Amino acid sequence: MIAHLVNTDIGGRGILSLYLDYRRRNFNFLRNAAEIILKNPEKVLVVTGFPIPPRNVPETDGPPGALAIAKAVERMGGRAEILSYPEVEAALGEFNVNFVRSPRPEDYSAIVAVETPGRGKDGKARSMSGIPVERDIFDWVFIEAKELGIPTIGIGDGGNEVGMGKIKDLVVKHIPKGELIASTVETDELITSAVSNWGAYGLVAQLSIETGENLLSGWDEREVVRALVRAGIIDGVSKRLEGSVDGIPMEIHEEMFKVLTSLIGFRL
Repeated sequence: MIAHLVNTDIGGRGILSLYLDYRRRNFNFLRNAAEIILKNPEKVLVVTGFPIPPRNVPETDGPPGALAIAKAVERMGGRAEILSYPEVEAALGEFNVNFVRSPRPEDYSAIVAVETPGRGKDGKARSMSGIPVERDIFDWVFIEAKELGIPTIGIGDGGNEVGMGKIKDLVVKHIPKGELIASTVETDELITSAVSNWGAYGLVAQLSIETGENLLSGWDEREVVRALVRAGIIDGVSKRLEGSVDGIPMEIHEEMFKVLTSLIGFRL
C-alpha cells in the first residue's frame, strides 16, 4: 500500500507504469530497502542534490527526504551523515544534522541516494529534458560502494537518478527520452516514487512499521522547503525560487504525508 501511494503519478511523467513493471520483478522492494537500514544502522550516509540546468542549482526534491531518513536513522540509535552541495548544507544546517564533504564509502554501514544524478551511457548525467548537468555529481560514491560490497539504496522518480541503472530497460520503455537520460548507476535496492521525497518518506514509513515507532512524527515538510528556498534552492520543474516541489504545491505534498502517516498509525 505504501509503495502504491508514493508512486501516485501526479506529475504524469510515466513513473506509474514503470513502477508497475518494476513491482512485478521486485514486489517487496520497499521492505527490502528497509531491511538494509535495519541491519546496518551504525553509520549511514545519505546523498542528495540534483542540480537543475541551465543554472545547475539544486532542487527542492531530495533534500527533505534525505533529512527525514537521516533523522529516522538517528532515532533508531544509529548515526547519519548527509553529502550534498553547499547550498543544501546551508539550508539544512538549522535542523541539527551532520554533513560530510569528502566521504570514504568504506567508512559507512549503508549508503542511500535520494534524487541524486546518475551518469548515463555517455558518462553524463542529464535532466529529464536531456540537458547535461554541468556540476560535480556524487554517483561515484555508489560505484565505489558496489566494488566494496557496501549495501546501497537508490530513490528516484525520473530514471536519471542513482539506482535507476538497476532497471534501465524499464526507464527506456516508460520514461520520455529514457534512452538518453537513463542512469547506468545501480544500487542493491531501488525505491521508485512519483516524487523522490515521497519515496524517502515511504522508506521511513516502512521502517516505522518494522520498528513499531512512528519515525515520521513531528515532521514538517513545509518548514524544510521554506529553509531550502531561503538558501536559493529552486523547484526542479518550474525552475523558480518558490515553495513547491516538482511543480506540485505544498498543500498536495502535505495531504500525501497525512495519508502516509495514517497508514503508519493503522499498522502500529
